[in-house]
Amino acid sequence: MTLEELLALPPTVNVTTAARALGIGVHKAYSLIKTGSFPVQTLSLGSTVRVPTAALWRLLGVTPPAQ
Repeated sequence: MTLEELLALPPTVNVTTAARALGIGVHKAYSLIKTGSFPVQTLSLGSTVRVPTAALWRLLGVTPPAQ
């Protein structure tokens, strides 16, 4: 995922998008979430899991441009 793509992400993303940003597979991402080892905070909303984009940015060292 490019820097431009990372900066264009909405406030939360699905696990597939988060895995892509981290360079890991979706199955590995879900496995890490299940064991509590995913490298960033996740939000469980019923059967849906979302990942805050800001947490991904921090982990990846991405600073959004000042507006």
